[in-house]
Amino acid sequence: MGHGGNVVQELTTDHREVEQLFGRIEALPPGSPQRRELADEVTIELVRHSVAEEAYLYPAVRKHLDGGDALADKELEDHAQAEQIMKDLEGLAPDDSRFDTLMARLTSEIRSHLTDEERNLFPRLEAACSPDALMDLGDKVRRAKKTAPTRPHPSAPDTPPANKLLAPGTGLVDRMRDALSGRGKGS
Repeated sequence: MGHGGNVVQELTTDHREVEQLFGRIEALPPGSPQRRELADEVTIELVRHSVAEEAYLYPAVRKHLDGGDALADKELEDHAQAEQIMKDLEGLAPDDSRFDTLMARLTSEIRSHLTDEERNLFPRLEAACSPDALMDLGDKVRRAKKTAPTRPHPSAPDTPPANKLLAPGTGLVDRMRDALSGRGKGS
């Protein structure tokens, strides 16, 4: 499954990629330096994915679904918890005992979140929106991921319009930091 298509197809592809990264991390022995590299990769992907969802998916959920405000608020709460875990994980050496604890917590929370989106939110959105609207959302999500931050910023705004205004600038700074440090270029 490649990137492209409607918003559900795009985000589901992201979910599979994150799941593969989690599997690779879990397959490595504790303390392996490659676990740090893969944790950075999964963080980059999750942050980009979350920023795109917050900018476009959740506003669509609020607009098109009955109970959409409560559903979007719950999703944003899930994102905030995951982002804080990623922030706590940032910079920890893979042989630090907190690394494995935080990685296991992140993996568990993200897997639960992805399952919930795929079983509940996505089918409801597909039923409520036209194919053209879903395709348009997919295009917007792909564009947002290209300029999104790559590092967790727990105190950054997570709702429009502030998140749409600040994310590209923050993303540029993050990508410059990543390029200088080599972060995300491992394995």
